[in-house]
Amino acid sequence: MKTELLKESGLRLRGQGKVVQVSNDQDRASWEQFVLGHPLASGYHALAWQSVVRRVFGHRIYALMAKDEDDAVRGVLPLILTDSPMFGRFLTSMAFLNYGGVLADDVAVSAALLSEAAEIARTVGASHIELRQSEPLESDWPMRSHKVSLRLALPPEYGVLFKAFPSKLRSQIKRAQKEGMEVRIGGDELLDDYYRVFSRCMRDLGTPVYEKGFFRAIVETFPKEVRLCVVFLHGRPLASGLLYGFRSRLEIPWAASDRKFSRLAPNMLLYSAVLEYACHEGYQEFDFGRSSIGDGSYRFKEQWGAKPHQLYWYYWLAEGRDMPQLNPHNPKYKAAITFWRRLPLPVANMLGPHIVKHLP
Repeated sequence: MKTELLKESGLRLRGQGKVVQVSNDQDRASWEQFVLGHPLASGYHALAWQSVVRRVFGHRIYALMAKDEDDAVRGVLPLILTDSPMFGRFLTSMAFLNYGGVLADDVAVSAALLSEAAEIARTVGASHIELRQSEPLESDWPMRSHKVSLRLALPPEYGVLFKAFPSKLRSQIKRAQKEGMEVRIGGDELLDDYYRVFSRCMRDLGTPVYEKGFFRAIVETFPKEVRLCVVFLHGRPLASGLLYGFRSRLEIPWAASDRKFSRLAPNMLLYSAVLEYACHEGYQEFDFGRSSIGDGSYRFKEQWGAKPHQLYWYYWLAEGRDMPQLNPHNPKYKAAITFWRRLPLPVANMLGPHIVKHLP
């Protein structure tokens, strides 16, 4: 399946090009080289993330790559097809992750990738495509700007950052330290402890949990880029987070804290330790992850000094379809969330992976 690249005067595109699906080692090498050289790339554009999703969840992947007449890569678009008995069939770039949408040299290349994505959606009978962009696209696709990522510029020394925290935040961090909590940062040796906290937190939020194998695959696939951070009290894990570093930015896409111990502030110690680690490792920015403006997670992240960065989610919609509302804020899911919170933890952990794989 391929689409001719659009011609547009003033752009660097010359003659006719094509959009292809990655199918061999040469394609994969070309894709990775383009991603590593593009200033707007996220780590989630790496093919390895698509491999993790395919291996763990079994979803079909469409790795679209635009080439010019000289066979040089000009843009990429990873798409994940979810075929859900509960929510229908749809494509996401990238499912389960914050970033990973269209990455292109110019608007003509971007348009060609979008055209090919729409053609795939029509062929497979998808209801919609959702693109998660960190920068705006020149496109007539409908767009939502309901999410932001909270990002914090980091100084070389953590002590400088700590002094800038509000006094209440510093007191909460010290409270956790006085309780004798211990922080460990490492790899798969912390996976069981990480997941113990994460799975309980997801149940308490009323959200189906990923299987532990998802996080194991991430840690194994990215041994240099990924770290697990866990806060312990007398050997019991109380808070945990998964860290992912790409270029000068460290991100925490998944974090959790046991609410039964919230008065002891283990989550504050978790983030303090993670920020100290980020400064020590030379990262220049910390990404707290996405939030809706003004909600509880937004206010939590804002207190650390993080600033909002607007995110742009674009949609292709099949004829007659409305914007999807697959999120916990949708009132139709309120009863399901309440029910899930009441499940025994072993039951939630057993059922959750069968449901969450069908959520974007």
